[in-house]
Order: sequence, then structure tokens, then C-alpha cells
Amino acid sequence: MELPTQTFRVTRADLIRYAGASGDFNTIHWSDRLATKVGLPGVIAHGMFTMALVGRAVTTWAGAPDAVVDYGVRFTRPVVVPDDDFGTEIVVTAVVREVTEDGLTRLDITATCQGDKVLSMARATVRTAG
Repeated sequence: MELPTQTFRVTRADLIRYAGASGDFNTIHWSDRLATKVGLPGVIAHGMFTMALVGRAVTTWAGAPDAVVDYGVRFTRPVVVPDDDFGTEIVVTAVVREVTEDGLTRLDITATCQGDKVLSMARATVRTAG
């Protein structure tokens, strides 16, 4: 069973807000000049910000944040965020891998940006409602 697709827009303004909240002001998250100097294609979103957006999708599917029992990912590719008003989008999909007898639902999650998979081994376990 496939769950409804969720899409999250990410702009440079989002990166600034996340940097302030997290304390991660690494220049690769705000300076094209310095990001490209270290070999990146441009400014990239914080990995934990990407993970948090996908986590938001999981809590939506689960119906409540406290229904999420387990959640984990591996980072595959950076999310490049252009310096414009549009930014980029992260598209999150999931399929139900298993529903256990003890009321848990295991999800396999896919997160892409510009058609590229940005997370791997993205999985969550949620308590089934009811």
C-alpha cells in the first residue's frame, strides 16, 4: 500500500531559519562561493533539516508525533537549494512494508529532490491507529 505523496519546498530563507534554530552556521548552507570551493554544486540544505522534513511526513501519515516508534535514514545526496524565490522541493513517498500483529506499521520511505534520491534506508515504524 502506497501512502499519499507529500512535498516540501525548501528555500534559502528556510536554511537561515534552521541555522538559527540549530546553531549550525556552516558556510556550505549559505554561501555558494564557499560551497562550490569545497566541491559541492552549490548551497545545500542541512542534512538534519532534510531528515526533519521527512519526519514531518511520517508524523502526518501516523496521525500524531507520538505515534512514531522508530525513524532512521542514511544521507545519500545533498539537497541543493538555489538562490531564488522558488528554492527546491523534497518529494516524500512511502509504502507500507508490514503491519504487525502488535499494532505496528513499518514504512519504507523515499525522499527525492529534482528526481534524485536524497535519503537511503529511510524507514519508520508507527503505531497503527485504532
